[in-house]
Amino acid sequence: VTGASFVVFNGALKTSSGFLAKSSIVEDGLMVQITRETMESLRQALRDKKDFKITCGKMDAGDGKEYVDICWVENEEKTNKG
Repeated sequence: VTGASFVVFNGALKTSSGFLAKSSIVEDGLMVQITRETMESLRQALRDKKDFKITCGKMDAGDGKEYVDICWVENEEKTNKG
């Protein structure tokens, strides 16, 4: 679990790169590089207020993958304090 002050979603990752998605820590935030198709799915999930999971790592990496989970919560008062 990584806490971040901000998240940047970059939809310019090429499918030919061999990655499903890439995540990296940038200053005190998180940058997630995703394909255009994943960006479209993410946008729709945000509009629909649905949870969304992004699998990061090489396409052929097996079990060595990371995940970025976007989750909607009921009570905002208990999240993002401080």
